[in-house]
Parts: sequence; structure tokens; C-alpha cells
Amino acid sequence: MKLTIKMALLIVVLLLIAFFLLSCLPGPNDLQGAPDKEGKIAGFWRGLWHGLLAPITFLISIFSQKVNFYEVHNNGFWYNLGFVLGAGLFLNGGILGSWKARRARKKRI
Repeated sequence: MKLTIKMALLIVVLLLIAFFLLSCLPGPNDLQGAPDKEGKIAGFWRGLWHGLLAPITFLISIFSQKVNFYEVHNNGFWYNLGFVLGAGLFLNGGILGSWKARRARKKRI
């Protein structure tokens, strides 16, 4: 197989894009499992609540240094799961989001 200049350029561009995207991945959370100042570690329910409040919290965090978007003192998987579910529920997504959209489209037809 003959490697043309266009093919080589495409490979280089794809590698650069992959490198760029991989460099944006977050690192480990060193505070996972460590209690906060009050001695609490955020779990599933707090993650769910923070996910529901995420859009509002994000807007406030733009203007205030005292408000964080994400609780770093969490228990890992369960907090993350709650956060994602809460954010999905707020945005009318979640597990049934696509089902609701299909149902709404059928009613319009």
C-alpha cells in the first residue's frame, strides 16, 4: 500500500486531534473519600441533588468564588452517578427522555 501525502497528512491531523482530546481528560480526584470541613462525604443523594441544581450552580459559580460546581469531597462512583442522573432529570433527559420525545412526535403527526 502506497502512503500518499494526503493520507499521511490525514493521519497526522487525526493523531493531533486525539492528542488534544486526551490532554483534556480530568485527572484523579485526590480528595475523593476525604471528608470536608464538616466531616461529611457526599454520596448518591447529595450527587443527585447537586445534579438537579447544576445549571443554577454553574451560573452562580461564574460570579462567585465561594460556590463550586462539583463537590470534590465525594465517595466516587455513587456521587458521580447521582450527579449525572440529577443533571439528566433537570434537562428533561434521563432514562425516559427519548421515549417522551417519540411520544410527543407521534401526537403531532
